[in-house]
Amino acid sequence: MKIVIAGAGQVGTHLAKQLSKEEQDIVVIDDDESRLAALEPYNLMTLTGRPVSFAVLKSIGMESTDLFIAVTPHEARNFMACSIAKHLGAKRTVARIDTYEYLQPEQQHYFHTIGIDELIYPELLAAKEIRSSLRRSWVRNWFELCNGELIVVGVKIDHHTEITDMPLRDLAAHSANIHVAAIKHGHDTIIPRGDDVIIAGDIVYFATTPDNVDHIRELCGKRQADIRRVLIMGGSKMAVQIAREISSDDYRIKIIEIDRERAHQLSKLLPEVNIIHGDARDISLLEEEGIVDDDAFVAVTDSSEQNILACLTAREFNVKKTIAQVETVQFISEAENLGIGTIINKKLLASSRILQMLLDYDTSTAKCLALADAEVSEMVAKPGSRITKSMVKDLRLSRDMTIAGLTRNGVGHLVDGNTQIQAGDHVVMFCLNGAIHKVEKLFN
Repeated sequence: MKIVIAGAGQVGTHLAKQLSKEEQDIVVIDDDESRLAALEPYNLMTLTGRPVSFAVLKSIGMESTDLFIAVTPHEARNFMACSIAKHLGAKRTVARIDTYEYLQPEQQHYFHTIGIDELIYPELLAAKEIRSSLRRSWVRNWFELCNGELIVVGVKIDHHTEITDMPLRDLAAHSANIHVAAIKHGHDTIIPRGDDVIIAGDIVYFATTPDNVDHIRELCGKRQADIRRVLIMGGSKMAVQIAREISSDDYRIKIIEIDRERAHQLSKLLPEVNIIHGDARDISLLEEEGIVDDDAFVAVTDSSEQNILACLTAREFNVKKTIAQVETVQFISEAENLGIGTIINKKLLASSRILQMLLDYDTSTAKCLALADAEVSEMVAKPGSRITKSMVKDLRLSRDMTIAGLTRNGVGHLVDGNTQIQAGDHVVMFCLNGAIHKVEKLFN
């Protein structure tokens, strides 16, 4: 598949690096040569030029481009680049946007008429993840797949739980209704085998059916906290989207914003939200605003470091749930090891959404895990595909992937070595970065 990425900013660069591992034909365009230099070690092509130039886009062959992705920092430029790419023959175009209004259903026809097939608004993707995290305070990640028939949850394992230091083969014998799809140990994520052991500090990704989620919570020694009072640090666009997403869930929301003019704007945008002008790094202000009574603290400033430190401070006040926006990918593992709670990264969420488009299935029901080094995808087994030709134990799957579960006739099931996948099954695959092309080959 030929993929052209317009814009070598944070999202474009991260996406290009991810896709370069997937054996795709990648071209990255940017008018700043210094930004493209960071991509030289990767298996892709770069081109210095304006993404809105007919001549530049013609020179790389839009007529043979399967997917054109415009993720420059400028919304209008993304629209123009996609429109030109479509006119020149690109099969599908995607534009990153910064305006929520454009996502309204009544606007979609307009964007199709100018050659834009899909819009991606990272702030909305992040807000939805945060809403999910607030609803389930005891998990780090929660993903519903196959119309909710299969669940993947990421849980931080503490000391002295029932499964601490337990080999996975013993856990499988003890709890046949859950499957450990992956384990993040320190900085590394692994697809585990029977002799691997869960240790304190690991983040474990369990696959199960909805009626067994409480069993996982009990095994991990977790409690579901009742979240009602939410304090948000930073009045960014993401904060606005979070407030809009969770306003219907009966939360009491406060936003602390350091800039006076922005705080005034927020009070008009969000009249139902308590907007406070001040510095959320000021502990005395947090105490004055009653942080000891807040159930959740969400840090979404532009500084990853400030968000991490603020969440650590909130935990000292025994806030039940802390969530930090960490946009520096290299900081994610460190932040997870510090135990600050749920990590949100817009680049990973946007990249995950785009990666779905590379797979031949209905992206409206599929998900990709927003992790730095792993993905989980829902795939449909086609008649005659390799995945259907043997029992699972005879498929000889590589060590960088595992089958987390499947749905058949709308009912979720976990799998074991004797499971035979059938054409039409919706299969949930967990794989490490760089292995998604191997997964796709199994299903085609």
